[in-house]
Amino acid sequence: MRIPRIYIETTLFNFYFDEGREAHIDTVRLFEAVGAGKYDAFTSDYVINELNETLDEKRNKMIGLIERFGITVLALDIEAEKLADIYVEQGIIPVKYRTDGIHIAVAAVNDLDMIISMNFQHIVKRKTKIGTGLINALNNYRAVEIYTPMEVCENENI
Repeated sequence: MRIPRIYIETTLFNFYFDEGREAHIDTVRLFEAVGAGKYDAFTSDYVINELNETLDEKRNKMIGLIERFGITVLALDIEAEKLADIYVEQGIIPVKYRTDGIHIAVAAVNDLDMIISMNFQHIVKRKTKIGTGLINALNNYRAVEIYTPMEVCENENI
């Protein structure tokens, strides 16, 4: 059986260190599962660009998770940007939040199984799941499953 290939979106790097958030424990469990080899994890230069907007100390800790857990960083990608533009054109993702669409598109063009996020405004949302899945299919990509860490780590013993 193939190890699931997951895309870790920007919000999870923040939740990893935010102990006051409800999803903190499951986020840490997800990263530990990646470290234990249960998932083949990816992120992207788009995530790193967003993390670089954070204050120095926290930014360095969040970026440090990439090396600590052996997460592969995918490069900026014109193909993903074009797919994200379709999400925007079709009203699935607001133009102001195009980068949220790019995260999903990066996962799609790299044939990843899932994107894991805590972004409930534009990613972990029924409209986004259905709309991006349909657009992906129409553009010869498979739908990317979209989950929270709570859904992925549910009842997992790491």
